[in-house]
This record gives sequence, structure tokens and C-alpha cells, in this order.
Amino acid sequence: MHVIVTGGSSGIGLAIARLYALRGDRISLLARHSGRLEQALGELVALSGVDPSRIQIASADVASASQVQEAVGICERSFGPCDILIASAGIVEPCAFDEMPADVFDEQIATNLLGTANAVRVVYSGMKARRSGKIMLVSSGAALIGIYGYGAYCASKSALTGFAEALGVEAAVFGIRVSICFPPDTLTPQYRREMSMRPPQAELLMGTVKPWSAEAVAARIVRGLDRGRRQIHFGPTLTALAYFGPLVKPALIWWFSRKIRKITGQERQGSLVEAVDEGFDRGR
Repeated sequence: MHVIVTGGSSGIGLAIARLYALRGDRISLLARHSGRLEQALGELVALSGVDPSRIQIASADVASASQVQEAVGICERSFGPCDILIASAGIVEPCAFDEMPADVFDEQIATNLLGTANAVRVVYSGMKARRSGKIMLVSSGAALIGIYGYGAYCASKSALTGFAEALGVEAAVFGIRVSICFPPDTLTPQYRREMSMRPPQAELLMGTVKPWSAEAVAARIVRGLDRGRRQIHFGPTLTALAYFGPLVKPALIWWFSRKIRKITGQERQGSLVEAVDEGFDRGR
């Protein structure tokens, strides 16, 4: 079996690749940074029982359709057609909408949404011809509720839900199963970078849930794929949001908004005090 993983150089993608590699499957890792891909390759081939000849890497920015097509072509010529696609590549840079540069907003949409579509597009026709295949779209718990400072990320990840549903209807006719998962905060290199930028308003909501390990998330995703699950959720809170969102979210957003207004008011008060103090110092 040939498994292609985008965003496979670290985090959830690499953890998923590790599980399939230990099964003896052929693994292709795609990511932007060749150095990180080389490091990931080294980690996989160092695993006991893993055949190095069954692991390969290819550098590509998923936001570029041509790069993805070229990289997947190289992988499929070496290991055969893609049986399972794990579309895990994604980025997040939290920031209030009016403070976020347009290119930062656009990059998250291009990578998380269009990059996923680019990867799917390249393998989809082959799966249709063979009338078999599995596609897993890695979304996020942030797709289930709007979060302060995550406008671009929430938009890109929630859009994957509609894509998965529509594509799933089309693909089922050809024996292809399309699935989507909604991971929580996960301990990855990207998460650590994200935490350095996360607004305190977002921490009100997201900081109440303990992050999962990449290994635990990967195990649930692979198990869900094995069982033919169309949607995979993590923990009671995100599961409740997924299934009872219309009932739960109004009260949750009301509470969240009150807390945010309180923080914002404190910040404004602090800024006013600082301005008064500065003016007093100048007057002296």
C-alpha cells in the first residue's frame, strides 16, 4: 500500500507516517522544507523493522499546484499509485483580523484549503480509474467554532468540511472514501510557534483544554481510517461541538464574548493609565 502524507516532515503528518511505516507500507512524505524532510526520513528509517527502501521524500509547497503535481508524480513512479492520501499540510498564524497583513491571511487560506485541494486533485483521477482509495483531510477543532485571532485559520479549516462532504458524495460512486478529522491542540513544532503568537483572548477558550500528543492524534486518525469513519473527533468537548454545535455554540460564544470584552476593557484601562503616567512624567 502506498501512503502519501503532505505536511509529513513533522507533527501529526510524521506521526501518521510512522504508524504506516511500522506496518510495512510504502510511505511518501511531502513538505516544503527539504532539510526537515531529510530529518523526518532519518527518523523513519531508524525505526526497528522499517525497510528504508519503502520510504521516500519529495519537497513541494502544497499551495503550488504544479509543485504538488510534480512531487506526487515522482512518488507514484517510484512506489505506484496512491492508495491513501493524508492531507496534513497546514499553517496557523493567529492575529486579530484588522492587525493581520493580507499576505499572512492569504497564505493560510492558500496552504490549508487550496493546498489540500491541490493534493487531492493530483491523486483523485487515478483513484477514480481504479475505483478505490482513501483520502483523509486533516482539519482542526478550530473549524467547529470561531476563535478570537483565528479568522484565517478558522475560515480555511471550516471550509474543508464543505469540501469533504461534497467530494465525498462524488467520490463514493467510484469506491473512494473521503474522511475528515478535527484534531485539538496538538504538541507539535507548529503548536509551540503558535503559542508564542496566541492572543490572550483566544487562550480563554483554547487554554482550558490540555493539548494532545501527535502520537495520540495520529493513532486515532489511522484507526478511524481502518474502520471507514467519515469524521473523526477528539475528546468530549470537540465531539459535542461537532454534533450539537447549533445548540451549544450560542451560549458558549455569549460567555466567550463577555470574557473578551472584560479583557479588552482592562487592556484599554491599562493603556489609559500608561498614557496619563507618561503625560505626568513629561509635565514634570
